Amino acid sequence: MTLHEHWCPGCSAMHQIAMDTPFRNGARWIWDRNAAAPTFSPSIWIAVDHCCTGQEGKDCWCTFETRIGWKPPVACGVCHYFIRSGRIEFSGDSSHTLAGQTVDLPHIPADKLD
Repeated sequence: MTLHEHWCPGCSAMHQIAMDTPFRNGARWIWDRNAAAPTFSPSIWIAVDHCCTGQEGKDCWCTFETRIGWKPPVACGVCHYFIRSGRIEFSGDSSHTLAGQTVDLPHIPADKLD
């Protein structure tokens, strides 16, 4: 499976895009092969925990601190965006503070590199 990984400044997390073999849900993307200013299509839509179909009403990251007593490592939410010409165009339905904004595709932070 060929994956493109990138840092999402909206989620403060790594995201993956499948290109040749689809993910289990059938999702995969087309890359224009421009490493300097990539474009992927179609849009990328990532849902975490209760925002995922079938997870509604179940224990999730929203209740993690109350249940476990620690801050959760991720937040429930939706990240919906396009990557076009090396820029991330966040859709308005993203649940983070960059919803509706466009930013340059950032470098992966050094502490996140394998």
